[in-house]
Amino acid sequence: MQQSNYECLNNADFFVILHLPYLAVSITNSMTNFIPIFPLGIVVYPGEKLNLHIFEPRYKQLIHDCYTHNKPFGIPVVLGDRLSEMGTLVQITEIVTEHPDGKLDIKTEGLRIFRVLEVLQELPDKLYSGAIVNYPENQLTAGGELIKKLIKSIRELHLLLKVSKDFRKPDEELVSYDLAHHAGMSLEEEYEFLGLTHELQRLEYLKRHLTRVLPVVASMESLKERIQLNGHFRELKGFNFNL
Repeated sequence: MQQSNYECLNNADFFVILHLPYLAVSITNSMTNFIPIFPLGIVVYPGEKLNLHIFEPRYKQLIHDCYTHNKPFGIPVVLGDRLSEMGTLVQITEIVTEHPDGKLDIKTEGLRIFRVLEVLQELPDKLYSGAIVNYPENQLTAGGELIKKLIKSIRELHLLLKVSKDFRKPDEELVSYDLAHHAGMSLEEEYEFLGLTHELQRLEYLKRHLTRVLPVVASMESLKERIQLNGHFRELKGFNFNL
């Protein structure tokens, strides 16, 4: 991933990057194009509904530009104060509130995964940055019996943690991306998951994660119960020496 100054592009490049590729976003997976970017320390997955509160002037401008022209923008992942290579293209579905001070509450939806090829830190007359990206091929076929087992495991995890989460879809419509944020992965793990471009790879990743996590959480719950019993009156059966 390279960084460059936008001034290195001539007028013809500017037209091609800013205008033509947007028209082809849903046509081919192998294309390369320009997108405005809003780097964040989160991972967004295709199909995910994400609500954002926008307060920085540069991103208020980005949101107004994208919403006015019905264009998507990219959320590349920030890990350890570093802009990562992978991110997700998102579409603004609604500006819910525009506050008197110009701050915005918006709703967005994840569209597709991209890889950053080059960062354009400065754009003419813009406060925000952009990037040249491409879109890796991404296989999304449903996971059959494996995803059913994963859904059951995640619900078991939630039961142990005493949390209630709604997938917001019928079980038969769920794919790996719908499960990812519910599995208790770290940001680094969620980013690694984002880089997997085959549904079976993603399901196997979740399976390995849950296989590690569930026994740990179960033992912690057992430990918590033992600690809570300390100091309480307990009815315990004495040892029988005659056994």
